[in-house]
Amino acid sequence: MAVPERRDQRPPRPQRKFFHRRKFCRFCTDSALIIDYKSPDVLRDFVTERGKIMPRRITGNCAKHQRELTTAIKRSRSIALMPFAVTEG
Repeated sequence: MAVPERRDQRPPRPQRKFFHRRKFCRFCTDSALIIDYKSPDVLRDFVTERGKIMPRRITGNCAKHQRELTTAIKRSRSIALMPFAVTEG
């Protein structure tokens, strides 16, 4: 039994190759940049607008520096240098 061919099928599109840009750890490449809970300006780059810590796969940090960054953000939040969450409005 033959299956009837559908007339509404689209012709196949050419496949585009997706280019992944290599991510790098900002703290490994720049030795002058340090992770410190007392500098919220540096830590703010690794937090979303809503106050969540960005994951490693997005920031590109290595595991060692991501752990240090997480503890620094949490310490900075606990002494009120950084907010836990952003208020609406």
